Amino acid sequence: MVKGRQGERVRSKSNQYENTSLVQIEGVNTKEEVGWYAGKRMAYIYKAKTKKNGTHFRCIWGKVTRPHGNSGVVRAKFKTNLPPQSMGRKVRVFMYPSNI
Repeated sequence: MVKGRQGERVRSKSNQYENTSLVQIEGVNTKEEVGWYAGKRMAYIYKAKTKKNGTHFRCIWGKVTRPHGNSGVVRAKFKTNLPPQSMGRKVRVFMYPSNI
């Protein structure tokens, strides 16, 4: 597992896509290094007030879709919309599915 930091949402001039966001993965600094992470799963884990399924922790799953720019930032698409509190928070990038 690798840590990443969730950045801003992907948007156009008039539309904002709440389930797509930019993520900076730790240790990834070039566009070439991003290629290995394409298709990998990531999770935004947060704590909720009420228990659901016996736990306060909840998870929103996502997937790395493509690079963004030349500095190692990736575009990630999540299953549901990310909450506004997720801006700047950590996400976990998992090493599966493997393409070795």
